[in-house]
Amino acid sequence: MPESNVNQRSRLLVLVALLVGLAGVLVYSFRPSASPGAAPSNQPREQPRPAGTSTTAEDLDVRLEALKQQPAEPGEATRNPFRFYVPPPPPPPPPPPKPKVLGPGDEGYVAPPPPLPPPPPPIPLKFIGTAEQGKKKVAIFVATDNKGLPVYASEGELVLGQYRLVRIGVESVVMEYPDGKGRQTIPMRGQ
Repeated sequence: MPESNVNQRSRLLVLVALLVGLAGVLVYSFRPSASPGAAPSNQPREQPRPAGTSTTAEDLDVRLEALKQQPAEPGEATRNPFRFYVPPPPPPPPPPPKPKVLGPGDEGYVAPPPPLPPPPPPIPLKFIGTAEQGKKKVAIFVATDNKGLPVYASEGELVLGQYRLVRIGVESVVMEYPDGKGRQTIPMRGQ
């Protein structure tokens, strides 16, 4: 019995809640609105005319002289958004005056520096690897024209009697001419 009593109470509570909700909906839907006869704002209203009045010629304000005047020049205030017009660009500014080129006899003339001597030609060797001879690290070279045998040299030595090996790196060597000019880094290119 106690369980059926609990079921009846819960059913009763649900029924009361539904009735209260239904009553709220009914009250909300049938309550009077704030302005029962208000018309939508976008409908035109007719102006009431007094009965028995008619319009006479004196009532009309027709200014025929205004029609004979020239229309105002179009400007920003009278632009037509339905007409496409792009004004032409303004003319370009005049070019600046060309500076006077000074010659050797002119005041303020500075002579150009003498031309630089041409750089020495590139060293025509291909660095193909390194080896160790005893405790000395040696670089292995081949001439770029691929003629001849490999040449071995350590740091400070001359290669083919024409190029000094300055430093041996991991993936490149630094070489120069015997007079100390034309220092170049030659990367390792394999065999």
